[in-house]
Amino acid sequence: MKREVRLLLSKAVDSLTLSVEVFNRPYDRGRQTAVLIFLDHAFEMLLKAAILHRNGRIRERRAKQTIGFDACIRVGLSNGTARFLSHEQALLLQSINGLRDAAQHHILDVSEGQLYMQAQSGLTLFRDLLQSVFSRNLAIELPERVLPLATHAPTDLQMLFETEVEEIRALLRPGLRRQTEAMARLRPLAILDSAMRGEKGQPGRGELLKMKRDVASRRPWTEIFPGVAFVQITTEGAGPKVELRLTKKEGTPVYLVPEGTPGASVVAVKRVDELGFYNLGLKQLAEHVELSMPKALAVVKELRLQDEPECFKAFRIGKMTLKRYSQKAIERINNAMPRLDMARVWEAHKPPGKRKRT
Repeated sequence: MKREVRLLLSKAVDSLTLSVEVFNRPYDRGRQTAVLIFLDHAFEMLLKAAILHRNGRIRERRAKQTIGFDACIRVGLSNGTARFLSHEQALLLQSINGLRDAAQHHILDVSEGQLYMQAQSGLTLFRDLLQSVFSRNLAIELPERVLPLATHAPTDLQMLFETEVEEIRALLRPGLRRQTEAMARLRPLAILDSAMRGEKGQPGRGELLKMKRDVASRRPWTEIFPGVAFVQITTEGAGPKVELRLTKKEGTPVYLVPEGTPGASVVAVKRVDELGFYNLGLKQLAEHVELSMPKALAVVKELRLQDEPECFKAFRIGKMTLKRYSQKAIERINNAMPRLDMARVWEAHKPPGKRKRT
């Protein structure tokens, strides 16, 4: 194992341990925020370790910093050798990251039931990835007794949301003047719902106000939070062996969508026409960047665009392999051209038959 991978794994386990430790504190000061921050950090370190272990990259060319959380998920979902995430796992990671953002940057009030669900399903996912990517058992890193503890653990996500909405509705009763508390309780529900629907970003004040009105008017929660209706909690084992996962119900697939798609994050429940996204052959790509096909291919190799799922995908149709490029590939080439030495690029990547004989 590479030294950098080993160090990232160590940091990941450190933060996971702290997250569990804080969750199990017998007092609440700062507990919600600390659990989410440490859990989020544990996964970012684990994702980067997994990417490097699968010979991927966690730093873009000439970048001063490593890639962020969303980009790590995107690489983990790619179709290349670095792939190690399922779409359902990505949805859980997005919800944890969204809750961490809200906890760190604004006001968030997560119920004990939802905090337990995030912590226990996060621990299960960490265990799954550690085993599938590194063939390591989490029990080696943590005592088997170490896990988030709850006196009343939720086993049904729909029941959890129904209870949450009723408690928020109680805060909105006339005369209580607890609007701010109600908004803080609505925010984590909105974040989880958005993550399950593949929508990016924190809910805006206008969205929360509309949700507040819908809750107060006793609109069914399944209409207010439709994304959660597609998700269920599955559990295995009991006691210290409990495993909890969020899974999509049958018939509600999720798909990878292009970075920059308005309103979408890393994955979405909306079907994306992949051949429509990767809509360029090499000839069309070359025409768009005003290069010959051989020179366009040389630039593609120089920039390693075929390693980037945003730019390239190979489709297997019968016995034929169809290599396709996205509009993102045009942008990447056009941005890189001013700094490329085309003579050197051509010499390094031109077809073997055109190389100088020595």
